[in-house]
Amino acid sequence: MHGANLGTLLRTCDAVGACLAVPRFSWVPEALARGNTLRRPACVHWVNDPLGWLERQRDAGSQVVGVELADEAVRLADLRAARVRTVAVLGHERSGIPGEALDLLDLAVEIPMVGGGSSLNVAVAGSLVLYKLAGLL
Repeated sequence: MHGANLGTLLRTCDAVGACLAVPRFSWVPEALARGNTLRRPACVHWVNDPLGWLERQRDAGSQVVGVELADEAVRLADLRAARVRTVAVLGHERSGIPGEALDLLDLAVEIPMVGGGSSLNVAVAGSLVLYKLAGLL
């Protein structure tokens, strides 16, 4: 993920009152620092084991929603605002959410596309879903 994408997602999280959870990959701190344009400390959770973290979130009662093209995915327009603590999972723009993480989703949401592309930029897709989950769209 490009630093600008992380910065956009961080600003979106701030706008909707959410936190950003990011894996502890070696490139993430620098990308986050470059992309962060907030003027105050941001809510960022560093995750060492993304799959284990997702499992723990589900076990603690959080709903896990993935932005993914899937047969049983809910269209973005039909996605209801979150009523419980919700984790939104974003995958790679080309390859999507890894299979082992797909198994941890409670719900998949898709963003319909009219043009020739099959996916949006990860920051745009994540921002749309976060605003919808927050009940602001």
